[in-house]
Amino acid sequence: MSTTSRAKVAVLISGRGTNMQSIVTACANDQIPADVCCVVSNKARAPGLAFAASRGITTHVVNHRDFADRESFDAALCEVLDAHAPDWIVLAGFMRILTPVFIDHFHLRILNIHPSLLPLYPGLNTHARALAAGDAQHGASVHFVTCDLDAGPVIIQGIVDVETTDTPIALADRVLTLEHTISPEAVKWIASELITTDGKQCFYKGSAMIKPASWYNRALTYPVI
Repeated sequence: MSTTSRAKVAVLISGRGTNMQSIVTACANDQIPADVCCVVSNKARAPGLAFAASRGITTHVVNHRDFADRESFDAALCEVLDAHAPDWIVLAGFMRILTPVFIDHFHLRILNIHPSLLPLYPGLNTHARALAAGDAQHGASVHFVTCDLDAGPVIIQGIVDVETTDTPIALADRVLTLEHTISPEAVKWIASELITTDGKQCFYKGSAMIKPASWYNRALTYPVI
C-alpha cells in the first residue's frame, strides 16, 4: 500500500461507469479510506470518463483495437496504471478479458464486479441465464481477480429475489442498484485491510472466510469466519 494513510485506487470502465461513480462518491465522502487516482477506459466515448473528469480525476483511454493481441493491450494498460502507482485496481464494467500479463503484474490487487451470485454464471448474459434456470434469487459479486475467469475469492454478494414478471433488463436494473452498494463496501474493506486474500480464499480480520459478506433486503451480513 502507498505510504499515505489513504489507498490509491484505479478504476477501469468501458461504459457509463456507474459503479465507478459510487466508489468515487464514497471516497469523496470519506466512507472509504482511499482516493481514486485515475479512471481508464478502452473506449474513448465511455460516458463515465466525463464524470471522472468533472471530479478532477485523471482519465486515460487505451483502445484495445490499437493492439495486435490481448497481451500487448494489457502491457499498455500496465504502463498507464504504473504511472499512478495504484494500490488497487477495480474493474467496474470493464468489458475485456484480461490476460496473465495484467493479472500477474497486479497480483491479488484487482477486484471485479460481476453480475451474478458466483460461482453461478461466470461470463456474459448472466441475467438471462438466471431467468432461464428458474432461479429464485440472483445478484452480483465483488471478487478478487485471478487468472481463472470470474473464479477468484468472493468478498461480498448483493442478493435480490427474482420476480415472476422479471425480464433480463428489469433484473439487470435491480442488480445494478445492488452493485452500487456492494462495490464501495468491498473497496472500503480492502483499502482498510480488513479483508485480504491468498488467491484461494478471503480472510476477514485475519480469519478465513467460510462465507462472503452479503447485502439482502437493505441489510448487510458480515463475512462468516
